[in-house]
This record gives sequence, structure tokens and C-alpha cells, in this order.
Amino acid sequence: MRVIIIGAGQVGSSIAADLDETHEVVVIDCDPERVDELNYSLDVLALHGDGTSVDTLEEADVERADMVIASTDDDETNIVACATAKAISNAFTIARVKNTEYLRTWQRSEKAFGIDFMVCTNLLAAESIVRVVGLPAARDVDPFAGGQVQMAEFEVDEESPVANQTVSEADRFDSLTFAAILRDGEVTIPRGDSVIGPGDRVVVIGSPKSVQGFASSVSPDEPPGTAEEVVIVGGSEIGYHVARLLEERGFKPRLIEHDAERARELAEMLPGTIVMESDATDVDFLEREYIGDADLLVSALDSDEKNLLVSLLAARLGVERTVAVIDTTPYVDLFEAVGVDVGVSPREVVAEEITRFTREGGAENVALIESDKAEVLEIEVDAESVLAGKPIRESVATLPEGVVIGAITRRREFITPRGDTVIEPGDHVVVFVDSCVIDDVTPNL
Repeated sequence: MRVIIIGAGQVGSSIAADLDETHEVVVIDCDPERVDELNYSLDVLALHGDGTSVDTLEEADVERADMVIASTDDDETNIVACATAKAISNAFTIARVKNTEYLRTWQRSEKAFGIDFMVCTNLLAAESIVRVVGLPAARDVDPFAGGQVQMAEFEVDEESPVANQTVSEADRFDSLTFAAILRDGEVTIPRGDSVIGPGDRVVVIGSPKSVQGFASSVSPDEPPGTAEEVVIVGGSEIGYHVARLLEERGFKPRLIEHDAERARELAEMLPGTIVMESDATDVDFLEREYIGDADLLVSALDSDEKNLLVSLLAARLGVERTVAVIDTTPYVDLFEAVGVDVGVSPREVVAEEITRFTREGGAENVALIESDKAEVLEIEVDAESVLAGKPIRESVATLPEGVVIGAITRRREFITPRGDTVIEPGDHVVVFVDSCVIDDVTPNL
């Protein structure tokens, strides 16, 4: 597939790096130094130019492109670039935007602006944050098969009852599959006698009820549910959407916003949220409002450094778990190492969403594990798939190591995969794949 990516920032570069070995990739950027860097570091054709220009798109041979992805940091540039590409080619166009107003306009017709698919960074980041609320110790949660299947990643600390247990001992749920253990940056496919150590991260796939049950096993002192007290710091677009989505799930969050006018605006838009006007780094205010008693604090300010400071301050006051929005993706691991429990990179989240459109074999949904160490894919199985018409133990034996069938849904019914389960054409299968074999596996699924 020939893919043109407009914008070589963090999102564009991440997508290009993901595709360069398996697709013909052209990247357009107006920064000549960034273009030179990409030409040296990746197997792509990087061009210097304006992605909204017909001349530049024609130089990139847009007429032969299968897909155009506009991923600059400017919403209007991305929209115009997609409209221009659509006017002179038949390429599938994807635009990244931050402003949800553009998303609402596009959703009314899904043809607006000449864009085939629009991804909204702020909304996706808020949805990613809200998914970990209510699941103790969860670092990442993604829904599959219309919400009938969940993939979740949990961190196991020394006090956890499942620490030092084998997978067989920890697996007390009928509809749960242990997909992977992440340890020291390495991905291990677990067996029944694999031991879950303190500090490990465990990836499980199953029904939402079983995943919630496993969350309770990992942290029995923190019962999951809507009774959790959540504090949101920062009334940015992401902060607003986090509060709105939590209200829809029955939570009653508190939101701290420094700007008086924005605080009044949020109070009108969020009837189920207590909006407080204050500086979130004011320790006296935080103590007076008992912020330290919160179960979870989401820091959604406009600077990575402020989000780190607020998260560490909240943890020191006693907040059980902190989630920080981190705009600079490489900082995620660093912030988590110094005390932030969960770092959410909006750029990484949107890159993940765009990636699913580029998977050969037509994955319905994709989640990236630990940036790019593994992927969880949802596939609708057809008659040509190696999985179709035979027991799982036979079909998996024909695939490389590093593949785990996590869940199956058939006519919206959840099926727990076992060795003798026969997958039928039309089934939706959620499969964990180690990234080192992803290119070999996906064409066969």
C-alpha cells in the first residue's frame, strides 16, 4: 500500500516508523531538517513542502496513493490537506484534529471536508483515561467487539495477592486469557506454570466482568466501581471530556481550574461535576479540600512539567493513583519511573487509532502494548484465514510463537478460547501478537 503522511512530528513519525518496512511510505513536512532526519532514519521517501499544496502532493505522486494521513499539529492544515488530496486523487483520507467541533461537523455526514476518517486527539485521550478509572492497578484498557471484550494491562506490586503466584493459581475466571507478561521491557507469552513477579505487568483479555474480577484480585483493597472519588486538574479540552465521560458513567468528579472564566464555563457545561477555581499547586487549598483522600487524580494541564508536579504532589498528599496527560511521548516512561502511575500520551493514542487502518488483513481494532512491543488485534475471520474451520491448537501451531488467541465473539456471544475451540468464518477474534512476528502473522489471519 502506498501511504502519504503529511506532517513529520511525533504522530507522523510514529506512523511512518510503523509502516516503513511493509508499505511504500512518503512523508511530507515543511521543516527541511526533519525531512533530512527521516530520510536517514527510516526507509521512507521524505519530501520538503507544504502538504496542502497541489504541486507538493503531485510531487508525492498522490494519484497512486492508497491512503493520505494528515497528522500535523494544526487542525486547519490537516483538513485542507485532506480536501486537496481528495480533489486530485481517490486516496482514503485520514485527518487528525484536536478541536471536537470539527469532529462533530464531520460526524454529521462523514463526508465533510473530503475526509474519510477523522480522529480527534483530545477526545481519544479522554476516553483512554476514563477506561482505567474504576479498574484498580490498570495501566491501560481497550474495548473490543463492541465492548463485549476488554484487554487490560495491570501492574503487580509486592503487596498484590497474585505476586509470586503462577498463572494457573491467579487464573480464577472462566472467561479470561492471560496474553502476556511484560518484564524488564521483554514480552513473555505465559504458560500455566509461569510465575507472576512483583513489578511485572500482566496483559489479560476477557469479558469486562472477568477483567474487573482480575482487577480485584490484583488489588483487593481497592474495590472497582463508580464510588471512586476522582479529581481532575485542568479544564482543558481533555479535562472537560474526562469529566463529561465520567458523569455519563455515574461518577461525581471534582475539577480544579485556575482560570475564573473557564471555571464558570465548565460549571455550566458539567452539571454533575464540582468545579473549583484554584491553583492546583496550592498545597493549602489541596489540604483544605481533602484532595489527598481521592482515589484517583487526573492531571490534564497544558504542560508536561506541570502535570508531573501536580501528580507527584497529589501522591505525596495521599492520592491512591495518578494519571497524567503527557504531550511529549518519550517522557511517558520517564514520568512513570519517577512516580506517575499512568501516563497517557494523546499523540500515541491517536497514532494507535490511525494504525488500525493500515493493517494488512483489515483489523477491526488495534491496541498497541508498551508503545510497540506487541499489538492486540480484532479480526473478523473469513474462510481464507488460517484460523477458520479447525481447532485453535492446530491453527496456532502453524503460526510463529508470540501469538495468543484472547477471545472470540460469535453473533455477539462471548466465547472463551480453548485448545479444542473451532473458530468459524464470521467470528470476531481478539488476538495478542508480539510485534516481532506481526508482519508474518497478520496477512494469514
